[in-house]
Amino acid sequence: MNLKNMWAFGVLTVGLGLLGCNNSPDKATSPAPAANQLSEDGHSHDGWWCNEHGVPEEVCAQCSVKLAADFKAKGDWCKEHDCPDSQCFACHPEKETEFAAQYEAKYGKKPPKSHDAEEHEHHDEHDAKS
Repeated sequence: MNLKNMWAFGVLTVGLGLLGCNNSPDKATSPAPAANQLSEDGHSHDGWWCNEHGVPEEVCAQCSVKLAADFKAKGDWCKEHDCPDSQCFACHPEKETEFAAQYEAKYGKKPPKSHDAEEHEHHDEHDAKS
């Protein structure tokens, strides 16, 4: 990754982090579950990391209707995989490594395997057998 891309990724991450700092849920879209509460799909949104999607919760557009709309408005959306292109591990495997590095920097260990990564591995194994 060249310096220009790293700078752009940093600016995007900080900008999205600032968007996530607004703690008042957007009631018109989907209110965030209370701390220690699971959403309807059993996914907890009260931590820093989205275990299901392998990104920080504050930028997880797959868990936030508002963030998804913001990514789509900016043209950052993978229609094939229904997630931000900048978070699409199927199209951009290097993004998974970048987000994992953020987790490792914070916790000093590798992140848990995300549902998206497991899904991608399953498709790779299936394609290899075909």
